[in-house]
Amino acid sequence: MKPIKVVLITSGQPSVNPRLVKEADALSEAGYDVVVIYQYYNDWATVLDQKLLETKLWKAILVSGAPQKNKFRYLKSRFIHKIAKKITAWTNFKLNFSLLSIGRETTSLISESEKNQADLYIAHNLAALPAAVIAAKKNKAKCGFDAEDFHRNEVSNSENDFDVKLKTKIENRFLNQIDYLTTSSDQIGLAYQSIYPNLNPLTILNVFPPAKIAPKEKGYNGLKLFWFSQTVGKGRGLEDVFKALAELNELDIELHLLGNYDLEIQLYFKKFGGDFGFDHKKITFHSPISSDDIVSFASSFDIGLATETGNPRNRDLCLTNKLFTYLSAGLAIILTDTMAQKAFMKKYSDVGSIYPIDDYESLKDIISLYYNNRILLKETQINSLDLANSVLNWETEKSKFLSLVKSIIYHKN
Repeated sequence: MKPIKVVLITSGQPSVNPRLVKEADALSEAGYDVVVIYQYYNDWATVLDQKLLETKLWKAILVSGAPQKNKFRYLKSRFIHKIAKKITAWTNFKLNFSLLSIGRETTSLISESEKNQADLYIAHNLAALPAAVIAAKKNKAKCGFDAEDFHRNEVSNSENDFDVKLKTKIENRFLNQIDYLTTSSDQIGLAYQSIYPNLNPLTILNVFPPAKIAPKEKGYNGLKLFWFSQTVGKGRGLEDVFKALAELNELDIELHLLGNYDLEIQLYFKKFGGDFGFDHKKITFHSPISSDDIVSFASSFDIGLATETGNPRNRDLCLTNKLFTYLSAGLAIILTDTMAQKAFMKKYSDVGSIYPIDDYESLKDIISLYYNNRILLKETQINSLDLANSVLNWETEKSKFLSLVKSIIYHKN
């Protein structure tokens, strides 16, 4: 009997989408024939993909070009994408090239997805959503969408912003045609359901497999703080971290930042911290690493920082994978009080501390408390690890995801 085929689609690359990779792995392990269709995102993800894809049971297809492969097609698609966005903006959507504007290679994702006849198409990120819906319609299949973010308000909350208008049009056109919606937090799910009442979102948290990392005995008296994202940048709450640490400059505290960065952003944060009196020698920048290695890497630190700003709206509603990485690595966590993180801490109050957005004095007090109270720090770290291993892990969320997929595939319209 021919296995059921599932196609996952992303406008990024596998290495920058751990949720997609976990879903593809889970489906392959469950006996599905899995294909991942993706496009070039950046050079460092390409390097990480080479290592990642060697270990996978599923097939990966790169559409269009990349700077290192079929460069002409890559440059052509960039040019078309840029022109389409300009025309759409100049005409205020009267000439609407939404599919060409939403992603550099959305049309290629559509074409490749249509050619890969499957039983189910799953889109990850908004530029892949049209491909899943259109391919499913052509091949008389089912389709789903994983909303890791509240996409229309990723960049701005203004209804007049071009990005908001474009993403709203894509969502309005395609979301009512999907067979299921998964989201990365209850708050994102509720936000989408308030707009599209017929959707019944299922929350699949950004968690990781149980790491079973033994609590490490730290061989130092200082404190190592850790923050990571795809990109190290401004406006992510890090400025308040530097302000808080400047007032604790006499203490042995290090700050480690992991993500894609350039010399400009490195100099910006070193100067920013220096202006407030924080010793830039206590800052260490780390380049991106594979998502498979992130938990082990994070376990060498003491405290994980989830400094979301709450603006635009998506940042208020999301629960990022950094939060769950810290738990799996056995770190105490410090969070800002966004709507989603406040709800999380109300439920799991013994894994860290929460402080008001922009209140770096409160952040300073929390860091100082953990620095001076090693028993509390150790207890909090143990609580984090216990929670990740017992409840908040991929084994739990995977079963929810696979049950959903099975119900969708075998549901008769």
